Amino acid sequence: MARLSVLLPARNAGRTIDLAVRSLLAQTFEDFELVAIDDGSGDDTGDRLRVHARGDARMRVLTGAGTGLIHALELGLPWCRGELFARMDADDESLPTRFSKSVAALDADASLAGVGTGVEIFREDQPPSPNLVGYGRWLSSLVTPELLRNESLVESPLCNPSTMLRRSALDEVAPWREGDFPEDWDLFLRMLERGHRLVCLPEVLHRWRDSDTRLTRTDQRYRREAHLAIKSDFISRRLGLERGLVLWGAGEVGLKVSRLLRAKGHRVERFVELHPRKIGTKMEGVPVVAPEQLGGPTEGTHVLATVGAKGARAEIRAWLVERGWVEGRDFTCLA
Repeated sequence: MARLSVLLPARNAGRTIDLAVRSLLAQTFEDFELVAIDDGSGDDTGDRLRVHARGDARMRVLTGAGTGLIHALELGLPWCRGELFARMDADDESLPTRFSKSVAALDADASLAGVGTGVEIFREDQPPSPNLVGYGRWLSSLVTPELLRNESLVESPLCNPSTMLRRSALDEVAPWREGDFPEDWDLFLRMLERGHRLVCLPEVLHRWRDSDTRLTRTDQRYRREAHLAIKSDFISRRLGLERGLVLWGAGEVGLKVSRLLRAKGHRVERFVELHPRKIGTKMEGVPVVAPEQLGGPTEGTHVLATVGAKGARAEIRAWLVERGWVEGRDFTCLA
């Protein structure tokens, strides 16, 4: 039995699937099996996958019903028998040492449940989105489990097709849920919620394709409201209803998060703002105060930083830490 199982769902990926599969079969770490799902493709994706499988005994091709990503993943998972589990997307490329370096990281630290890697974001027709490039740089900064956990409610803290997980940890949380949210971010958050440790290896070991048709641009589960909802759900469970909340930021994001949390029964006590016209007023019945009025950490109060402007999160974090607030215990960054 192979040590590592790799799951590759594909649908109508005839233009890119050869590159994806070849990059996996050329890995320097060879003790793996590749389970590919042709999920009801209307092009030659399935034929291309079967050609590769005939040339390499490590590869198996299954046929899905075209009922979506979650169902394709659920179809393939029972065929994945390794103690380690990796994902791959049909339009990406893994660099040759991705598997070997990910396995080495997990072997070196038994406390880790999984790792992702740094990514190169590319597209063939034009430069990739600056926002995605920035996201790639941010991923590569999450080099300790503590950093990754602290940032896990800002954006998805791992690039899903770059990840390698221990199968035991994956099975413990029930892998993927169908819902109005990104299934990969939901999985990582549930793993963190159970106390599993994840980290990003900063070296670029995966090439992540940007395109106008990628799911993050076209699927409703990746819209901004879905992101805010998943953040609110997880912070609600993490904190419970006993603690009063202070939201740093009374802009669009802060107000939406406030509404979502209050709908769950949370008590929003104050907003913190720098804007002089907001300070001293009330927003939706909640007082708005300046940072200086916040003071030091108070038992029973938790600050949520919801300001997404460039550099704002680092400034808010530094301000709070300088005054004795402990991230995770006393405050959480959501934007």
